[in-house]
Amino acid sequence: MKKILGFIGVVIMAFTAVSAHAQIRFGVKGGANISTVRFSKEIANADNVTGFHIGPMIEAMVPYVGLGIDAAILYSQKGVYVVADGRSRSLNNDFIEIPVNVKWKFGIPIIKAYLAAGPYVDFCVSGDKLWEMPSNVKSQFETKTFSAGVNLGAGVELLKHLQVGFYYSLGLTNNYSIKKVDLAKAGKDRTWVISAAFLF
Repeated sequence: MKKILGFIGVVIMAFTAVSAHAQIRFGVKGGANISTVRFSKEIANADNVTGFHIGPMIEAMVPYVGLGIDAAILYSQKGVYVVADGRSRSLNNDFIEIPVNVKWKFGIPIIKAYLAAGPYVDFCVSGDKLWEMPSNVKSQFETKTFSAGVNLGAGVELLKHLQVGFYYSLGLTNNYSIKKVDLAKAGKDRTWVISAAFLF
């Protein structure tokens, strides 16, 4: 956790340094999330859940270099369809997600491609917290209130204002856990994201 927070701190300082010499634009981002969680197969089987994300964003790019940073504050829906102890259920949660990405753009002014990568943090604000799964061995599915990970993505920018991107979010902390007597198995979130942004 200290390494993750330290990395986020470095990215924020880099954003501050870049913004002093950059062109800054504000915008709105939104799109679809396709999320799941990896558990040990003997404990639970998980499948995809579809949600969405939306919120304001900021982008700071250094002119003529094509390198910069973007950040957003997103309302994001994620979850997991889990089968455990012979029972199944779709668990959905609402998060405040804060991604901060280093971005590299290249191409001509009318259309540019970009690559992006950076950390994110999630704060669970509502949704399914606990799920009791009665069986011969009592077990409980639990949602964590904080999580963090890394985004990797690519996309295109059209006419300097519309950006469409495809991202893979790799969770580095345990978002969910299934607890049994003398046993606890945790799961890290995996999310495919299709996102569009309009910058002013």
